[in-house]
Amino acid sequence: MFFLIDVFSSSLRSTFIRRLSESTQKAFFCTQIEIKIVEVNIAFNIKDIETKIVYLPTIKEREMQKIIIAIDGYSSTGKSSTAKVVAKKLGYVYVDTGAMYRAVTYLAMQKGFVEKKTVKNTDKQQDEQIVYLKEQELLTALKNSDIKFKYNPELQFSEIYLNDVNIEKEIRSIEVANLVSEVAKVASVRAYLVDLQRKFSEEKGIVMDGRDIGSVVFPNAELKIFMTASEQIRAERRYKELLEKDEEVSFEEVLKNVQYRDFLDTTRKESPLLKAKDAVEIDNSNLTFDQQVQKILDLANQRISDETV
Repeated sequence: MFFLIDVFSSSLRSTFIRRLSESTQKAFFCTQIEIKIVEVNIAFNIKDIETKIVYLPTIKEREMQKIIIAIDGYSSTGKSSTAKVVAKKLGYVYVDTGAMYRAVTYLAMQKGFVEKKTVKNTDKQQDEQIVYLKEQELLTALKNSDIKFKYNPELQFSEIYLNDVNIEKEIRSIEVANLVSEVAKVASVRAYLVDLQRKFSEEKGIVMDGRDIGSVVFPNAELKIFMTASEQIRAERRYKELLEKDEEVSFEEVLKNVQYRDFLDTTRKESPLLKAKDAVEIDNSNLTFDQQVQKILDLANQRISDETV
């Protein structure tokens, strides 16, 4: 284990290191590999200083004790973007389960297995959107298809491929977003993808995000995160993202989509969205992207430390 100690007094630094060595019967060293500065003013007494010590696992220790990080939460909370950066900084593999469900939805659309129709509800005297899905045909097509991730060195993250075709851009459309929750609630589709997701993590050292990763896919994950934010904030983020991709969509349409997906995700029969009992909730309504990433990295390093000690 390594500690980087920054003390304003060389004599205090020597005393500090000696006291720590005596109390733990271990040698302490400074290293530039893992950097965590503990600033100590000469006015502090030794006991106060000792409480400021921060354990940091070495790179070798991290390799020996990798963990699974499960990130769940509502749509448009930045789960995927955050998970990508966390995985990169930890040297872990990132698996975007949301992209997998979007890929299946895209497959259903390409094959003509899913369709949304507007029908007249005579009781309510208004139009309703009804989704028609050929579940068995879709499952058969899915089993005969190949979904995988390929690392893009230019973008520095993995992109999803369906039958060797990069569909990363296609699955982010509003059309796919409007149908993905309907496809994701199909029990047979979820069972098939959960098995596939578990195969990705046989050696740990992965970051996976979705709706039921901590509760269903990896109930024993060492670190579970549940991300949330207000509907308005999430809709604003999603709207900006779509505009940057030259999508022609109104803010009202995006907000309705966020609300609709929340309803479907939390009320579906198969693996509804819920916070695992041991998950750490992060409301990022007022957090910057860097702040939420750092929160998870701090938690991850603590879990790795706990596993190593």
